[in-house]
Amino acid sequence: MAHKKGAGSSQNGRESHSKRLGVKIYGGQAAQAGNIIIRQRGTVHNPGLNVGMGKDHTLFALVDGVVEFRRRKNDKSYVSVLPIKDAE
Repeated sequence: MAHKKGAGSSQNGRESHSKRLGVKIYGGQAAQAGNIIIRQRGTVHNPGLNVGMGKDHTLFALVDGVVEFRRRKNDKSYVSVLPIKDAE
């Protein structure tokens, strides 16, 4: 007699959890210091002014301000946070 678990519970248990990557705060929106702006794999977007990068390439705000996305001459995307005083 074969010994198999019913309903395939052990066979289907290997799928990885989704990593919830992507943009969390879009351009023009306010960000507080420490807020995550983008979760990404690799440098799809690069850190600009007042933006730090974690070891997993997560971009986060270093100061309170407004998020700005910009594409420079080298065709790379940069994310900056403009402090509230400069944004007005």
